[in-house]
Amino acid sequence: MGTHEPLFSELSNLDIGTISDHGQVHSYPRNSILIQKGGESDCLYIITEGRVKVYISDEYGTEIILRYQGPGEYFGELALIDEEPRSASVVTVEPSRLIYVPRLRFEECLRKNPEVAVKLIRSMSQRIRDLTEDLSDCALKTVYQRVCTKLIKMTVERDGKQVIPQRMTHQEIAGLVGASREMVSRLMKKLQNGGYIEIEKKQIYIVKNLPRNLPG
Repeated sequence: MGTHEPLFSELSNLDIGTISDHGQVHSYPRNSILIQKGGESDCLYIITEGRVKVYISDEYGTEIILRYQGPGEYFGELALIDEEPRSASVVTVEPSRLIYVPRLRFEECLRKNPEVAVKLIRSMSQRIRDLTEDLSDCALKTVYQRVCTKLIKMTVERDGKQVIPQRMTHQEIAGLVGASREMVSRLMKKLQNGGYIEIEKKQIYIVKNLPRNLPG
Protein backbone atom coordinates (compact mmCIF):
# COMPACT_ATOMS: atom_id res chain seq x y z
CA MET A 1 0.00 0.00 0.00
CA GLY A 2 1.05 3.56 -0.51
CA THR A 3 1.40 6.38 1.95
CA HIS A 4 0.21 9.95 1.78
CA GLU A 5 2.13 12.86 3.25
CA PRO A 6 1.30 16.56 3.09
CA LEU A 7 3.33 18.52 0.59
CA PHE A 8 4.80 20.40 3.53
CA SER A 9 6.32 17.12 4.77
CA GLU A 10 9.85 18.49 4.27
CA LEU A 11 9.01 21.12 6.87
CA SER A 12 8.55 20.55 10.58
CA ASN A 13 5.62 21.98 12.52
CA LEU A 14 8.02 24.68 13.70
CA ASP A 15 8.90 25.56 10.09
CA ILE A 16 5.23 25.78 9.15
CA GLY A 17 4.62 27.94 12.19
CA THR A 18 7.46 30.23 11.13
CA ILE A 19 5.85 30.84 7.74
CA SER A 20 2.38 31.11 9.26
CA ASP A 21 3.59 33.84 11.62
CA HIS A 22 4.08 36.03 8.54
CA GLY A 23 0.48 35.68 7.39
CA GLN A 24 -3.15 36.23 8.32
CA VAL A 25 -5.96 33.69 8.78
CA HIS A 26 -8.96 33.90 6.45
CA SER A 27 -12.09 31.74 6.27
CA TYR A 28 -13.78 30.89 2.97
CA PRO A 29 -17.08 29.18 2.12
CA ARG A 30 -17.33 26.26 -0.30
CA ASN A 31 -16.75 27.11 -3.99
CA SER A 32 -14.65 30.21 -3.24
CA ILE A 33 -12.18 30.86 -6.06
CA LEU A 34 -8.85 31.62 -4.38
CA ILE A 35 -6.58 31.78 -7.42
CA GLN A 36 -7.31 32.19 -11.12
CA LYS A 37 -4.93 30.80 -13.75
CA GLY A 38 -3.05 33.72 -15.32
CA GLY A 39 -3.74 35.98 -12.37
CA GLU A 40 -1.29 38.09 -10.39
CA SER A 41 1.00 36.20 -8.02
CA ASP A 42 0.79 38.10 -4.75
CA CYS A 43 0.58 35.51 -1.95
CA LEU A 44 1.10 31.97 -0.64
CA TYR A 45 -1.71 30.01 1.05
CA ILE A 46 -1.36 27.39 3.80
CA ILE A 47 -4.45 25.26 4.50
CA THR A 48 -5.35 24.81 8.16
CA GLU A 49 -8.90 23.46 7.72
CA GLY A 50 -10.94 22.26 4.77
CA ARG A 51 -9.95 21.18 1.28
CA VAL A 52 -9.22 22.81 -2.08
CA LYS A 53 -9.06 21.71 -5.72
CA VAL A 54 -6.14 22.75 -7.94
CA TYR A 55 -7.08 22.65 -11.62
CA ILE A 56 -6.70 24.11 -15.10
CA SER A 57 -9.58 24.69 -17.51
CA ASP A 58 -10.25 26.01 -21.01
CA GLU A 59 -12.79 28.50 -22.35
CA TYR A 60 -15.30 25.67 -22.82
CA GLY A 61 -15.24 24.69 -19.15
CA THR A 62 -13.25 21.48 -19.62
CA GLU A 63 -11.22 20.81 -16.47
CA ILE A 64 -8.07 18.89 -15.68
CA ILE A 65 -7.72 18.40 -11.92
CA LEU A 66 -4.10 18.46 -10.81
CA ARG A 67 -4.70 17.55 -7.16
CA TYR A 68 -6.80 18.04 -4.07
CA GLN A 69 -5.13 19.48 -0.99
CA GLY A 70 -6.01 19.56 2.70
CA PRO A 71 -4.70 20.72 6.09
CA GLY A 72 -0.92 21.12 6.29
CA GLU A 73 -0.53 21.62 2.54
CA TYR A 74 0.12 24.81 0.61
CA PHE A 75 -0.21 26.39 -2.83
CA GLY A 76 0.79 29.56 -4.65
CA GLU A 77 4.51 29.38 -3.94
CA LEU A 78 5.70 28.81 -7.52
CA ALA A 79 4.43 32.11 -8.90
CA LEU A 80 5.91 33.95 -5.91
CA ILE A 81 9.34 32.55 -6.62
CA ASP A 82 9.48 33.02 -10.42
CA GLU A 83 7.20 36.13 -10.40
CA GLU A 84 5.18 34.78 -13.33
CA PRO A 85 1.35 34.66 -13.56
CA ARG A 86 -0.49 31.88 -11.75
CA SER A 87 -0.12 28.53 -13.54
CA ALA A 88 -3.39 26.98 -12.24
CA SER A 89 -6.67 27.89 -10.55
CA VAL A 90 -7.66 26.94 -6.99
CA VAL A 91 -11.16 26.69 -5.50
CA THR A 92 -12.40 25.51 -2.10
CA VAL A 93 -14.45 22.29 -2.20
CA GLU A 94 -15.64 22.67 1.39
CA PRO A 95 -15.60 25.50 3.98
CA SER A 96 -11.93 26.22 4.64
CA ARG A 97 -9.55 28.25 6.78
CA LEU A 98 -6.28 29.31 5.20
CA ILE A 99 -3.28 31.37 6.18
CA TYR A 100 -2.66 34.10 3.62
CA VAL A 101 1.03 35.08 3.36
CA PRO A 102 1.65 38.16 1.15
CA ARG A 103 4.63 38.14 -1.21
CA LEU A 104 6.77 40.60 0.75
CA ARG A 105 6.18 38.78 4.04
CA PHE A 106 6.96 35.45 2.36
CA GLU A 107 10.24 36.79 0.96
CA GLU A 108 11.10 38.26 4.37
CA CYS A 109 10.47 34.87 5.98
CA LEU A 110 12.79 33.09 3.54
CA ARG A 111 15.56 35.67 3.99
CA LYS A 112 15.42 35.28 7.75
CA ASN A 113 15.08 31.48 7.62
CA PRO A 114 17.24 30.10 4.78
CA GLU A 115 16.81 26.53 6.07
CA VAL A 116 13.07 26.85 5.41
CA ALA A 117 13.82 28.00 1.85
CA VAL A 118 15.95 24.89 1.22
CA LYS A 119 13.24 22.57 2.55
CA LEU A 120 10.62 24.36 0.47
CA ILE A 121 12.69 23.85 -2.68
CA ARG A 122 12.95 20.13 -1.91
CA SER A 123 9.20 19.93 -1.44
CA MET A 124 8.61 21.76 -4.74
CA SER A 125 10.95 19.33 -6.48
CA GLN A 126 8.87 16.43 -5.20
CA ARG A 127 5.72 18.09 -6.48
CA ILE A 128 7.28 18.39 -9.95
CA ARG A 129 8.24 14.71 -9.84
CA ASP A 130 4.67 13.80 -8.87
CA LEU A 131 3.23 15.82 -11.76
CA THR A 132 5.67 14.18 -14.18
CA GLU A 133 4.61 10.76 -12.92
CA ASP A 134 0.92 11.67 -13.30
CA LEU A 135 1.54 12.79 -16.91
CA SER A 136 3.34 9.54 -17.62
CA ASP A 137 0.44 7.56 -16.14
CA CYS A 138 -2.08 9.36 -18.36
CA ALA A 139 -0.04 8.53 -21.46
CA LEU A 140 0.96 4.95 -20.67
CA LYS A 141 -1.65 3.40 -18.37
CA THR A 142 -5.27 2.32 -18.82
CA VAL A 143 -8.04 4.07 -16.91
CA TYR A 144 -8.24 1.13 -14.49
CA GLN A 145 -4.48 1.27 -13.85
CA ARG A 146 -4.66 5.03 -13.31
CA VAL A 147 -7.51 4.64 -10.82
CA CYS A 148 -5.60 1.97 -8.87
CA THR A 149 -2.40 4.04 -8.84
CA LYS A 150 -4.26 7.12 -7.59
CA LEU A 151 -6.12 5.22 -4.86
CA ILE A 152 -2.91 3.61 -3.59
CA LYS A 153 -1.05 6.96 -3.55
CA MET A 154 -3.78 8.57 -1.44
CA THR A 155 -4.00 5.72 1.08
CA VAL A 156 -2.82 6.01 4.69
CA GLU A 157 -2.93 3.52 7.55
CA ARG A 158 -5.46 4.33 10.25
CA ASP A 159 -6.38 1.99 13.13
CA GLY A 160 -4.80 -0.90 11.27
CA LYS A 161 -6.81 -0.21 8.11
CA GLN A 162 -5.78 1.24 4.76
CA VAL A 163 -8.02 4.25 4.13
CA ILE A 164 -8.17 7.29 1.87
CA PRO A 165 -8.55 10.12 4.40
CA GLN A 166 -10.34 12.46 1.98
CA ARG A 167 -13.98 11.66 1.20
CA MET A 168 -13.63 11.34 -2.55
CA THR A 169 -16.59 11.22 -4.93
CA HIS A 170 -16.42 9.26 -8.18
CA GLN A 171 -16.50 12.60 -10.02
CA GLU A 172 -13.43 13.80 -8.11
CA ILE A 173 -11.52 10.58 -8.81
CA ALA A 174 -12.49 10.84 -12.48
CA GLY A 175 -11.10 14.37 -12.65
CA LEU A 176 -7.81 13.24 -11.13
CA VAL A 177 -7.27 10.39 -13.62
CA GLY A 178 -8.67 12.04 -16.75
CA ALA A 179 -11.70 9.76 -17.20
CA SER A 180 -15.49 9.98 -17.14
CA ARG A 181 -17.43 9.62 -13.90
CA GLU A 182 -19.39 6.76 -15.44
CA MET A 183 -16.21 4.81 -16.20
CA VAL A 184 -14.82 5.35 -12.71
CA SER A 185 -18.15 4.33 -11.14
CA ARG A 186 -18.11 1.05 -13.08
CA LEU A 187 -14.53 0.30 -12.02
CA MET A 188 -15.19 1.15 -8.37
CA LYS A 189 -18.29 -1.08 -8.38
CA LYS A 190 -16.25 -4.00 -9.71
CA LEU A 191 -13.59 -3.46 -7.03
CA GLN A 192 -16.32 -3.38 -4.39
CA ASN A 193 -17.98 -6.52 -5.72
CA GLY A 194 -14.60 -8.27 -5.76
CA GLY A 195 -14.02 -7.41 -2.10
CA TYR A 196 -10.98 -5.23 -2.82
CA ILE A 197 -12.45 -1.99 -1.46
CA GLU A 198 -15.17 -1.01 0.99
CA ILE A 199 -16.95 2.35 1.09
CA GLU A 200 -18.46 3.66 4.32
CA LYS A 201 -19.95 7.17 4.41
CA LYS A 202 -17.98 8.08 1.25
CA GLN A 203 -14.75 6.90 2.94
CA ILE A 204 -12.85 4.43 0.77
CA TYR A 205 -11.04 1.52 2.45
CA ILE A 206 -8.65 -0.78 0.57
CA VAL A 207 -9.09 -4.15 2.25
CA LYS A 208 -6.77 -6.23 0.03
CA ASN A 209 -4.20 -5.61 -2.67
CA LEU A 210 -5.78 -4.26 -5.84
CA PRO A 211 -5.49 -6.73 -8.75
CA ARG A 212 -3.16 -6.07 -11.68
CA ASN A 213 -6.00 -6.65 -14.14
CA LEU A 214 -9.59 -5.45 -14.06
CA PRO A 215 -11.87 -7.89 -12.19
CA GLY A 216 -14.46 -9.61 -14.37
